[in-house]
Amino acid sequence: MTDAVTRAFGTVDRPPNSPNPTRLVAQRLEASFLAEMLKFGGLDPKSDGFGASTGESQFASFHRDALAQEMVKAGGIGLADVFFQSMMERAHDT
Repeated sequence: MTDAVTRAFGTVDRPPNSPNPTRLVAQRLEASFLAEMLKFGGLDPKSDGFGASTGESQFASFHRDALAQEMVKAGGIGLADVFFQSMMERAHDT
């Protein structure tokens, strides 16, 4: 696998068993997608007069992001694999 960074700076020694940086990016993309879906699906504080304080609404995005990251760690919905394969194919095309 040769990418622009490797061509510019040469190979970088990574510790053994360290995750592939491209896979990490793919997982972050999936987590971002899941966080947006959680927001759209109603995992947002309701302003019905009970609860949903200002602080709760301000930190709701952190809660959604944390849930989405945990979902990805648990296997997610498979988008990270699709993103990873697409990025790897694109890297080989250049």
